[in-house]
Amino acid sequence: MQRAGLATARLALALAPNSRSIWVAAGPGNNGGDGIEAALHLRAWGKAVVVTWLGAPEQASADTATAWRRATGAGVMFANEPPEQFDFCVDALLGIGATRAPESRMAQWIMHMRATQAPVLAVDLPTGLNADTGKAADVCVRALATLCLLTLKPGLFTADGRDATQQVWLDTLQVDVQSDPLAPLVSPTAMLGGAPAARALPHASHKGSFGDVAIVGGAPGMAGATLLAGSAALHCGAGRVYLALLDPAALSVDMQQPELMVRAVDQLNHAATTIVCGCGGGIAVRAYLPKILSTASSLVLDADALNAIAVDVQLQTQLRARAKRGWRTVLTPHPLEAARLLGITSAEIQGDRLAAARQLAREFECTVVLKGSGTVIAAADRIPFINPTGNARLATAGTGDVLAGAIGAGLAGGASEFQAACEAVYLHGQCADDWPAGKALTASMLARSLRPASTGPQPP
Repeated sequence: MQRAGLATARLALALAPNSRSIWVAAGPGNNGGDGIEAALHLRAWGKAVVVTWLGAPEQASADTATAWRRATGAGVMFANEPPEQFDFCVDALLGIGATRAPESRMAQWIMHMRATQAPVLAVDLPTGLNADTGKAADVCVRALATLCLLTLKPGLFTADGRDATQQVWLDTLQVDVQSDPLAPLVSPTAMLGGAPAARALPHASHKGSFGDVAIVGGAPGMAGATLLAGSAALHCGAGRVYLALLDPAALSVDMQQPELMVRAVDQLNHAATTIVCGCGGGIAVRAYLPKILSTASSLVLDADALNAIAVDVQLQTQLRARAKRGWRTVLTPHPLEAARLLGITSAEIQGDRLAAARQLAREFECTVVLKGSGTVIAAADRIPFINPTGNARLATAGTGDVLAGAIGAGLAGGASEFQAACEAVYLHGQCADDWPAGKALTASMLARSLRPASTGPQPP
């Protein structure tokens, strides 16, 4: 607790060095004790600190009671109500052990924080945010920064977590959780995705070296989705990209991207081509799914393909059978599509995105990309990844088609399902993060701005 309090005070000072008055909102548990310890240091460094504490010395843990005695002895001011004015706030109300939403005085204090709009530093977790799922209570702290203690918390990176805090910091408090006797209690439930390593390409390459991708979709009126997926596959490094459009009256060539080759679905070599199926497929795609599921050795299923599978038990059986053949499959649902596949509501999906992604991966024995804020990538046999990149610029029509095409390019290039998914999701989000401020990002711009993880010729 003393280390946690010192770390909190140091970060508060770094974030707001010119703040003169600081409010520490302390809860009844050990998170509150961390805040009281921080107040002790901030007071010693010349700050005017007011602590409001929902606990009592006789009911607190031994460490928290000790922190209270040290703080009061050092002259830290304790009050029953928060100050009307303050320059900075430390949220030490609830930590990861909270089991219910903030209420009564705690909820009132959170609303006071939000009303004043002073910067807030949350200790371990913004109060009101679920550490595991990222679901926010109706009353939840909105922090400038969160200082995670010991380990990062998955809820900070998915669902409502990205909106609950702008920055995430980590202090392990000089504890090695891997060698600590309590390590089994803190074994990871998720991993935070990272930037893919650049892989040099052999100089002696040709278009067949990087695989073929075929986009099956584009029902009447929806050819644009297929073109977007194809463009993304091209720009992510696929050697050849085919468009299998389901509209008989569709274009025979894209004059803007003549590299995209139009083919009939029955002309595709399903065994040797990575199929991306469902982008703009409408109801027309259902007729082609039985053959695709039973013959395509490498497959990305998106959009209308997922909706068709959700209502057809036979297609679900075919999807599960693919893993037994050693075939590669990636599903890319958004929350509503995931809900249809599992027979639940999208609210239930969003209530625990990690659990939903793992359930889908186990149910259909494949890799799942559950899209949304903090996209989750899950497979049945490994810890899920949460993607840290991306922003609200991706909330526009067609960006999901772009992602499906990018994953297809990764599979065609020889990556595993999980690797292809993680790399494509990261680069897709990074492109949005790097986009110039004030400039709208469309799906076609996104597709043309993607780059493969591999760069340059293989050195001798």
